[in-house]
Amino acid sequence: MHGLPSLMTVRDMQPADSARWDAYVEGHPQGSFFHLAGWRTVLGEGLGHRTFYALAERDGVLTGVLPLTQVRSRLFGNALISNAFCVSGGPLASDRESREALDSYAVSLAERLNVDYLEYRCPPPPDDAAGQAQAATGHGKPAWQVRGDLYAVFRRDIDPDPEVNMKAIPRKQRAMVRKGLKAGLVGETDEGVDRLHHIYAISVRNLGTPVFPKRYFRVLRQVFAGRSDILTVVHDGEAIASVLNFYFRDVVLPYYGGATLAARELAANDVMYWEVMRRAAERGYRLFDFGRSKAGTGAYAFKKHWGFEPEPLIYSYHLHRLSALPNLNPTNPKYRSMIALWRRLPLPVSKVLGPLLARNLG
Repeated sequence: MHGLPSLMTVRDMQPADSARWDAYVEGHPQGSFFHLAGWRTVLGEGLGHRTFYALAERDGVLTGVLPLTQVRSRLFGNALISNAFCVSGGPLASDRESREALDSYAVSLAERLNVDYLEYRCPPPPDDAAGQAQAATGHGKPAWQVRGDLYAVFRRDIDPDPEVNMKAIPRKQRAMVRKGLKAGLVGETDEGVDRLHHIYAISVRNLGTPVFPKRYFRVLRQVFAGRSDILTVVHDGEAIASVLNFYFRDVVLPYYGGATLAARELAANDVMYWEVMRRAAERGYRLFDFGRSKAGTGAYAFKKHWGFEPEPLIYSYHLHRLSALPNLNPTNPKYRSMIALWRRLPLPVSKVLGPLLARNLG
């Protein structure tokens, strides 16, 4: 007598599913901080975006998850992203059937929402050879298109011994850390987001980038209270650098950081990241994830000076209304004049106008 065939379903995540979702992410080899269920609240309440968190089940057993966020604006277009405002994302699945079911759900949703494109912040499905071959023969575009030239990620192991970590920093940058420590810079842990947001607003305005609303940082801290902290560097009682850090498995991820103009002379950025590394190592974290940066930017160079080697980030796209891959990044010449104008804005004005734009830069 043969058993009944298993039943695969894909459905929307409910609040009661959150703990099970996160346990699955924690146990999956490709699971990341950016797959966690809490991002649904962060992106919904913090930035006002529609989210579609799908889970795959077979006979009631969770076999895959896919966080999706719709980022829609008149200026930058309409996209469905996994996961927006994050370094990584895309579907996590236990088997091919579950992955295909989640991909099918995402593509159908993208068509229903009439978005310009669907973006996975991960490589494309492993078996998309048919679509690539079709494009190569000139009979159509591939089901998924790949881009790996926009961003690089910087990661390195850290040791329980702070001396080992200090010696791993290249000589010139190590001297900057010691210069800042000698100048009396002190790292403090903040519970609130006020100092972080003010310093971050200064930093991104100087780069020509809009700042996120303070509400976004508050929601991030509330949702990920046990997986995040804020380190602020102080000199003579004045906060001059600050960073919001995330923690996942054995990884520390300094994510949103900034510094004032006074920080450069005092090497406050170097002290800040050293303090994050030192404290994380003491708590048992073993991988320092410096996040993503674009080639040709100051952040990219800074991370290389710290001895981190860039690894290309591979993102994949399923185009719907677009005929070419999107290029929404500050290195695009199209946005050069806008960036130059933003750098000249008074800080109070940038704090008011910035959140209206930043929420659309997924």
